[in-house]
Amino acid sequence: MDRLPAEGTKKKILEASIDLFSRKGYSAVSVRELTKAVGIKESSLYNHFRSKEEILESIYQMFKAERDLALPSKGKLSFIAKNTSIETFLLQGMESFKRSVEDELHEKMWRILNIEQFRDQRARDIILNQVYKGTIDFLEHAFQAFMDENKMKQSNARLLAIQYQYPIFTMMTEYLLLKYDDKDTADVENKMQGHLQFFLHNLHIY
Repeated sequence: MDRLPAEGTKKKILEASIDLFSRKGYSAVSVRELTKAVGIKESSLYNHFRSKEEILESIYQMFKAERDLALPSKGKLSFIAKNTSIETFLLQGMESFKRSVEDELHEKMWRILNIEQFRDQRARDIILNQVYKGTIDFLEHAFQAFMDENKMKQSNARLLAIQYQYPIFTMMTEYLLLKYDDKDTADVENKMQGHLQFFLHNLHIY
């Protein structure tokens, strides 16, 4: 978990918090349970964080920073569209998602957001604005870049982004739930691939 702070105790507190919050939810984890998992006194936690709430905020900020790094900048989209096919671009996006799910730290932070979204406005804002809206905004710019390169039929780029991505959001949720229970994901992966091909061919994207 090299994305966590280098300082030993603070890193251990965050590691334990991410693990416990992802399994039990923030509200169900006491400071006593948290410090016991780290192996420190309760009072020692406050040398590193002002409160349990500050730990949760740190986790949110870590997730947001990782999301920002995960998507290419809008400035790079013209280069990508010029040098990549739309099919390759979308396939790479799916592979990037699956790699992130295999990343234990990222998967646990995503689980925390899903648990907390009905309790905490900050979690809802991240999911609604950074995950949902942010992904649609990114795909809108990406599809427009491919249209500008005549690699996609001219159309409403935002509507295409919505039509493509919202089914993917649903299938990604199914994928995550299956992964959490260590169940086979082959069927949902095939559905994602089928959706991609339907989008490209049946909707006459190119």
